[in-house]
Formats: sequence, C-alpha cells, structure tokens
Amino acid sequence: MAEETTPHLVIEAGKSEKHYWSDLWRYRELAGFLALRDVKVRYKQAVLGAAWAIIQPLVQVVLLTFVFGKLAKMPDGGVPYPLIVACGLLPWQLFANAFSGAGNSLVGNSHLISKVYFPRLVVPIAALGVALIDFAIVLVLTLIALASFGYWPDWHLLVLPAFVLLALTIALGAGLWITALTVRFRDFRFITPFLLQIGVFITPVGYRTDFLPNWRDLLALNPLSGVVDGVRWCLLSGKTDLYIPGLGVSVLFALIMLVTGLWYFRRTERQFADVI
Repeated sequence: MAEETTPHLVIEAGKSEKHYWSDLWRYRELAGFLALRDVKVRYKQAVLGAAWAIIQPLVQVVLLTFVFGKLAKMPDGGVPYPLIVACGLLPWQLFANAFSGAGNSLVGNSHLISKVYFPRLVVPIAALGVALIDFAIVLVLTLIALASFGYWPDWHLLVLPAFVLLALTIALGAGLWITALTVRFRDFRFITPFLLQIGVFITPVGYRTDFLPNWRDLLALNPLSGVVDGVRWCLLSGKTDLYIPGLGVSVLFALIMLVTGLWYFRRTERQFADVI
C-alpha cells in the first residue's frame, strides 16, 4: 500500500517577492468573488436594480447628442448622431468605471487589507471585472441600436476585444497609481471624479475626430482618443476613420502606465496594512 503524502505549508522569510505572481494566480478566484460581491452590493437595495447600468448611459447619450449634435452642430458624416455618441460613450464608460473602481478599491476594502494576506493587486483587478459586466450589458444594447439603424456588424467587430483590452490596460495602470496614492493621501479620492468630469469633454465621446483635422493631433495626445476612435470604427463597420498615430499614442501610454503603475504599487504594497 502506497504511503499517503500530507501536503505541508512552508513559510520562508523574505520569499514573498519570489512567489508573488504565482500567489496572484492562486488567488484568481478571490478576484471573481470580489467583483461579484461589488455588483450585488451596487444594485442590492436599488429599486431599478441593474437597470441603472442602462439608464445612465442612455441619459448621457441624449445629453451629449443635444450638446454636440444640436447646439454645437458637429458634423456626423452621414451617421445618425446618437450612434456616434453611443459608440464613443461605450469605451469611455468602460474606462471611467474601471479607473474609478480600481482607484478606490484599496480604501473600499480596508477591512480585508488590514486582516488577511493575499496579493493586494487582486483588489484593483477585481474592479476591472465589475466594469466589464456593465460594459457587456451596454454593448448588447448598442449592437441592437446599431442593427435597428441598419448598421450590421462585420469583420471590424472582431478587432473590438483589442480595444477593450487597451482601455482596461490604461485604466488599470492609472488606477494602480491612484489607489496606492489614495492609501497615503486621501485627497486623491476627490481627484478621480474631477479627472473624469474633465475627461468626458477632452475625449471624443460626443464628436468625431476625423472631421477636426486641425485638432486631431492635439486630441490624439489624450490616450483615450485612440481607444474611442477604434471602438467607433469597429462598431460602425469602418464608417469612421481609424487614426493610426493616435492609436500608437494610446498603446505607448498604456504600456508606460501599466509598467510604472505596477512598479509603484509593488513598492508601496507592504505599507498598505499599516497606513490604511
């Protein structure tokens, strides 16, 4: 009869850095649990429940269509203006929800941070899952709206996951900076909504950049411009232009933010439990 082997837990001093990334994979189910918990808490006592995930972007589409389409009379290039706004709002909402969720994640889970060990990176990553759930709901409704106007998806839609990943990378990189800084300086909790209020206007959510040639290079300095243009290009089947220099800026910025965000987060992670 074979001898039974009992697993042993070995605790090694100073080895946390060595096992950090493997621990992050081991705790992947925790990220899913935290994301599901946040979704349930958000809509638990709301009368309309998950309908708020639809109502909020719908109201924004109406307002931005009125401001940019009716008042500012921005060109639409033959595309119904509500579709221009809806396709631009979709990646912006994904970024905004992921960025704000990741930025407030550590402070919002302080009871876990101070009591239980797990790779703290799990918490901001879980916030991306919450943003993805809202994104999926609104994406389905956007595709239905596009089909009702005669814009059926084609091969361009296959590229959409790449732009979704790009938006999440930018959000995670920026969110890691904000959440780590918020632990030490609570003022950053007020900076996040301020940045988002400004960002919705300097990002081409409510207008097309291909009809603003004199401003396109300047707008491309905003890394989300390339993401918004890309998602709009995918959903409208190439009816809008994809600005390659702007996309290059977005990719470069995403990589820089992710690498530096991970570096600063890991550098300050040991102090979270003491400071939070």
